[in-house]
Amino acid sequence: MSEGGGPGAFERAVLPHLDAAYNLARWLTRNDADAQDVVQESCLRALRYFGGFSGESPRAWLLSIVRHSCFTWLAKNRPRDLKPLDEAVAEAVPQSDAAGPTTPERELLAADERAELDRLVEALPAEFREVVVLRELEELSYREIAEITAVPVGTVMSRLSRARARLRAEWRRRQGKENERGM
Repeated sequence: MSEGGGPGAFERAVLPHLDAAYNLARWLTRNDADAQDVVQESCLRALRYFGGFSGESPRAWLLSIVRHSCFTWLAKNRPRDLKPLDEAVAEAVPQSDAAGPTTPERELLAADERAELDRLVEALPAEFREVVVLRELEELSYREIAEITAVPVGTVMSRLSRARARLRAEWRRRQGKENERGM
């Protein structure tokens, strides 16, 4: 990137990606105030080291700083959130299909389902949560996620696959419980 100096270059390169930085921090820390603190610290680090930035993607660079700051913060403040990944892969569950016209009832159900999905994503281990957020919400490529997380692309793909499988399995389990209560 190597844009000519100063705060103007930093602002043009980094500030457009603050929403993505906050989004990642929010999902990793699971708290608005903590996410804001982590993003602020990350921006200060990014500003401090911006002169040495020569990459192609300021977004990926900023998100890698945010990721590192989040895991450092979690290790210091909530080490229990960094438990090791479970290597077991859950069974695949077929995707549900949506049929019919949009109605207020369907919109309410969809909002409930989105809230439930958010809770399921929050329950994932941090390594799974981050790849889901970066891929599905931030729409980054596998290569960009690999760059941010400093792991091989294959590891990104594996984590994403396992995270999706966990989400599907837990979704199915919760839907089964609801059906049992409704009978």
